[in-house]
Amino acid sequence: MNYLSAENLSKTYGDKALFEGLSFGLHKGEKTALIANNGTGKSTLLKILAGEETADTGKVTLREGIKIAFLEQDPVIEPGQTIDELITSSHTGISKLIKDYEDAIQAQSELHNATTQKNLEKATAEMDHKNAWDYERRLKQLLSLFSITDTTVKTDILSGGEKKRLALALVLLNEPELLILDEPTNHLDIDMIEWLEAYLSRANLSLLMVTHDRYFLDRVCNHILEMSQGQLYYHNGNYEYFLQKKSEREEISQVETDKARQLMKKELEWLRRQPKARTTKSKSRIQAFDGIKEKATGQRTEQELKLQLNVRRIGGKILEIDKLHKRYGDIKIVEDFNYPFKKGERIGIIGKNGSGKTSFLNLITGNEQPDSGKIETGQTIVFGYYRQAGIVLAEDKTVIEVVKEIAEVVRMGDGNSISASKFLEHFMFPPEVQYKLVSLLSGGEKRRLNLLTVLIKNPNFLILDEPTNDLDLLVLNRLEEFLMNYSGCLVLVSHDRYFLDKLTDHLFIFEGNGKVRDYYGSYTNYSFEKEKEKQSGEKQSRKNALEAKQKTAKQKVKTKLTFNEQREYEALEKEIEQLEIEKAEAETLLNSGNQTYEELNKLSQRIGEIIYLIDTKTLRWMELDEFVTPS
Repeated sequence: MNYLSAENLSKTYGDKALFEGLSFGLHKGEKTALIANNGTGKSTLLKILAGEETADTGKVTLREGIKIAFLEQDPVIEPGQTIDELITSSHTGISKLIKDYEDAIQAQSELHNATTQKNLEKATAEMDHKNAWDYERRLKQLLSLFSITDTTVKTDILSGGEKKRLALALVLLNEPELLILDEPTNHLDIDMIEWLEAYLSRANLSLLMVTHDRYFLDRVCNHILEMSQGQLYYHNGNYEYFLQKKSEREEISQVETDKARQLMKKELEWLRRQPKARTTKSKSRIQAFDGIKEKATGQRTEQELKLQLNVRRIGGKILEIDKLHKRYGDIKIVEDFNYPFKKGERIGIIGKNGSGKTSFLNLITGNEQPDSGKIETGQTIVFGYYRQAGIVLAEDKTVIEVVKEIAEVVRMGDGNSISASKFLEHFMFPPEVQYKLVSLLSGGEKRRLNLLTVLIKNPNFLILDEPTNDLDLLVLNRLEEFLMNYSGCLVLVSHDRYFLDKLTDHLFIFEGNGKVRDYYGSYTNYSFEKEKEKQSGEKQSRKNALEAKQKTAKQKVKTKLTFNEQREYEALEKEIEQLEIEKAEAETLLNSGNQTYEELNKLSQRIGEIIYLIDTKTLRWMELDEFVTPS
């Protein structure tokens, strides 16, 4: 069933064509990711599909009666109203429907005639149709999940992240049939992202989204729509499958381009001989040359971010934290934290929103002062601090002017120097973009320029606070390559689990109330251990509940099992044995080291299910075993 059709869409800003002649469709149950480089019009395309903007050419057709919802990358929330007022104004239809239903119940209880009965039946049917029965419960659940606790505050004082979370909660509250999401994971902590993953994976939901989060993309999406050099490519599969097919396509294209270049060289030599007689055959050959030339020069190898900076020497003392305490009012940020940093450390920082991650970064860089304790920085340490909010770039200056104000020449890792312009090219700012005003850059391009202004100073202690927000996948892959080769200390705050897994092997986990857990291992290992702890806690809770039930239940004293209970008892023994075998086989596979990440994730989930079944069945077996008559 087709939910949305786009036909021949084109959009131009000034003299730049973002895209031309795009046509595609979205079907029921499809979960599609749109992948393209920064500045190619991804966000604009989503706005056109959602009816927020109009295309220069083409049209968008939606299936009649379908519920659609759109989340912008940077939601615009009208100021001057409280969150409560915003919720009411955003969902006036549901609010009115609930009031009409309540009024119908009241009228029926007072008058109880045919008219009031008919009105009540109509209101009930509408409540069924709009799925409004648990509106209040869903609203409270979503607001709580996205850490929106005080709904009486004005929207004017909300941060960008709070506005994004509020907008996402309101989008999901409507339970749309088709969701269009632009970078939905930005400003969410990892727990929220994993909840959203599970929600969006539901079979009855259709989805089109732009995201840079590769684990999220891989686990949610089953279709990839790639926009590259003005063309659309379709991939029926997840992100890993897309990468494979993209690589194959580029290899074939490169071979064809190389052949065209050889042919162009041959034809160019023929043209330069300038034959005197222009026959019909030679004229057609001249005309065909233009097509050969276009094919030979049309293939553009994607620019690569190849940076290896001249990292300053690090002395013996790096950064030592001793008995660090910091709080804001009643909120503890960090309490009695100690840690001596070592050369080349790569530490990831995770925790819920508001747990103090950014405040901790400000403490170690000296931008904030602790309540007590010491932070001693080595004399050779030069911080490079990329803030989540970024820096305020001069909108009236060009990209090259912004960089030259910091350094005209950049020292590289091999001892050579390059110009600011060449450095920008390495960072995927071609010459035509370098002389563009900062105000004309896309959100992702501005964040990339922000990051560049940090790296150009050659820091030996690099601190990155949510660097992946708004960067496209190509930039992320290249940034990872650079950071993998970075020889200084790296401290990384990120909700991007793939990014954390690839770049860090040690975590500071902000658990709240000033507690920071020091964990040696990757995020995936930590996540697996956390799930095991959760299952162990649930097992103990079930055991406690069963024991309490057995103590308090007023049952008739049993002396032996019934016939059906005896059969159940015997069956349980066999079932538990089979589950133990399956568990052992799954654990062997898990520890073999031959599985993909996706297979590891499925195996760990299945092991958790098996453990739950074994525990449940064993408890029931023990309960029945008390009444088994010895043979």
